[in-house]
Amino acid sequence: MSTKKIKIKVHPNSSQEKIEENEDFVEVWIKEKPIESEANKKLLKILKKYFNGEVNFVSGFNSRIKFIEVVVD
Repeated sequence: MSTKKIKIKVHPNSSQEKIEENEDFVEVWIKEKPIESEANKKLLKILKKYFNGEVNFVSGFNSRIKFIEVVVD
């Protein structure tokens, strides 16, 4: 089992849902609005599927820039 810390830039309330990776961070566009943690819940769901592992917030829960930790087998 290994862990990886990744910087995420979130674009909530988008018209589309997509993920783009570059050298420094991963950008995620989601349709949910940042109200009552709906965007964060959707973000975790998308990232778990994308990275095929467990995903947890490290910091930035209330920010568009977040750090997550991905645990993969």
